[in-house]
Amino acid sequence: MFHWLGRWVYRARYAVIAGFVVVMGVSGIYGLGYQDRLTAQGYFDDSSESVAGAELADDTFGRDFDGDVIALYTAPPGRQITDPEFEDAGKALTQRLLTEYRTQIKDVTGYWNGSLVKARFITDDKTKAFVSIGLQGTGDQDSVDFYHQIQDKLDIPGLGVQVSGRVPVSDAVGLTMAHDIERMHLIALPLVAIVLFFVFGGVVAAALPLIVGGLTIAGSWGIMRAVTDVMPVNSFADAVLQLIGLGLAIDYGLFMVSRFREQIAEGRDTEQAVRTAVATAGRTIVFSATIIVVCVAGVLIFPMVFLRSAAIGALAAVALAALLSITVLPAILAVLGRRVDALGWERFSRTRTAAQIDGSFWSRLALWAMRRPVLVALPIIVVLAGLIVPFFKVEFTGISEKFLPPDNATRVAQQDFDATFPTERVYPLKLVIEGADRATERALVAAANTAVANQVPGIIGEFQKPASGGVAKDGANVKVYAASLADKDDADAVIGELRAIAPPDGVSYYVTGIPALERDSINGVIDRLPWLLLILVLASFVMMFLAFGSFVLPVKAIFVSFLSLTAALGFLTFVFYDGHGSGLLNFTPQPLCFPVLVIMIAIIFGLSTDYEIFLMSRMAEARENGAATTESIRYGTAHTGGIITAAALVLIVVTGSFGLSELVLMQYIAYGMIVALVLDATVIRMLLVPAVMRILGDACWWAPGWAKRLHQRIGLAEYEIRPQPGHAHAAEEVSA
Repeated sequence: MFHWLGRWVYRARYAVIAGFVVVMGVSGIYGLGYQDRLTAQGYFDDSSESVAGAELADDTFGRDFDGDVIALYTAPPGRQITDPEFEDAGKALTQRLLTEYRTQIKDVTGYWNGSLVKARFITDDKTKAFVSIGLQGTGDQDSVDFYHQIQDKLDIPGLGVQVSGRVPVSDAVGLTMAHDIERMHLIALPLVAIVLFFVFGGVVAAALPLIVGGLTIAGSWGIMRAVTDVMPVNSFADAVLQLIGLGLAIDYGLFMVSRFREQIAEGRDTEQAVRTAVATAGRTIVFSATIIVVCVAGVLIFPMVFLRSAAIGALAAVALAALLSITVLPAILAVLGRRVDALGWERFSRTRTAAQIDGSFWSRLALWAMRRPVLVALPIIVVLAGLIVPFFKVEFTGISEKFLPPDNATRVAQQDFDATFPTERVYPLKLVIEGADRATERALVAAANTAVANQVPGIIGEFQKPASGGVAKDGANVKVYAASLADKDDADAVIGELRAIAPPDGVSYYVTGIPALERDSINGVIDRLPWLLLILVLASFVMMFLAFGSFVLPVKAIFVSFLSLTAALGFLTFVFYDGHGSGLLNFTPQPLCFPVLVIMIAIIFGLSTDYEIFLMSRMAEARENGAATTESIRYGTAHTGGIITAAALVLIVVTGSFGLSELVLMQYIAYGMIVALVLDATVIRMLLVPAVMRILGDACWWAPGWAKRLHQRIGLAEYEIRPQPGHAHAAEEVSA
């Protein structure tokens, strides 16, 4: 199949280039600005009780806009909010907001609104007061746009003002993500170009993977633009798309160009070099992309829009990166031929013959690891497995202002408001009661107050009807009560006590609000996590069996991939939960955001298996050509060591740009992936894998008889047939 594809790409090279460039270009133009259609919502489990309660309340009363925007005012030293000067200015501001910005603002409640009890909105010492502004719109991007139109209109002369609330926090997170992507383009791309130049030793060869990366991102934009027409897509998807799309496209391009140049160095003509590169590196790319696609697709089992959006973004990027790498890239190589080395610097040229590669550092490293395999493998396994220990004590949380830097103005404002008005939290816990008469409703609320507010630490005050409760549509018999949590860490215990209250027959009773929505989402993700892990394991096993016809190699690959994953999770816990390095990276140690970890688990496991496939493909190729197991291990390591290291370095540069982010979520991804990539490309692939395979010996290639027959019938192996690789005395060197 892949030989046929290589032949077709060579013969139709100009049409392939033109066709794909036009299609990707049109897709990119269609997708321009699709980021404006993304949502800042989607962090909650749509199948949970809390979401059902929230939807019932919103359907009945309309969106809860209380706390959209909070303006906290502070009097100067020696003055009070009640001074006539400030009273007049505050009333004028309230009136102006309600009249001049009616298309942006739904309602304003606060100290200067005379129809309400003022004591709720001012401190006892009369030095601080607040105004709550409800915005028009759905509470999503449209509300953010309305907020942008009024955020500079909230000043009162003589008073200090801090702006917080749900919409400003969401806006701050979204703007930070957008800045991270811009930083990636400004910093990562030039650095990647420099890395590729030194890897290939030439401008032309270095530019080819970048071309594939650009086409991949352009095509992915169009796909995501179409997806936004049929489902909400969280803004996090754009960061994942650009990170994975650029990184994998460059990685795949690196493998394809390297294999082509190796063929040219061996004296093959351009057509044969293209056909062989597509049949070998192209086949491996397809297997790699398929495993990553299945791993990432496993995330779709979670009902959260946030996770599904990130998964769809990654799927689009991976699929296009692989497709373009086995079509457009070899077509360009077919046009260039030996000119692929044009504009090169001979000193850094990496075009080597097979004999030169066989004598390289990577070949010697594999031989060294195989001489004392137990002494090499055992310490590595113990250390990598031990790195997971910090993760056993970790706790999880949802999205909040604490993921912004400690000195971020919006975060500081939110924390100051929460501390000043603890009973007026922007994120209260809510009870939604449907179908109860007045006596039953009072009994349930009283029971809640008695069982929770008065006896269980964690609730501030009593459950009361929110100020923005509104009027029930169509006279629906639904009531909403809200109270504040003193500490989000107590959410599970408080929610459990509330849900233990059993309503009478015919009455529906929901515990909801942001704290319940977050905890239900976290618990829902944890409950489904074993299914994701099962998908990762089964997908890797099946695809690697189809590739190599062995039962042992997939098991070994899964084992070492999990070592990489556990090390990354342990590192993240050590840094972001325990707080080591918080001063340097400017973040607050806190529970980890579990949904982001789920994305990382799928991506890291997929990338780890990706490198394993590239390494094992060259080993299996040597084995197919008659080499012994020891020689196959050495050959595969020698011929992929430098390329895997370069590929990992490229991804480290791309993800490293997110390490400069002010948003802790992006720092998770950056530093977690950097740790996994460094371990994968060095200790695991170059030392642990050769040592473990040397211990296993010929058992590496074992499979039951029926599986061998099945593989011969449907297996997808396709190798370059060539004389047995050099280093015929590898076995003697290992035993020396």
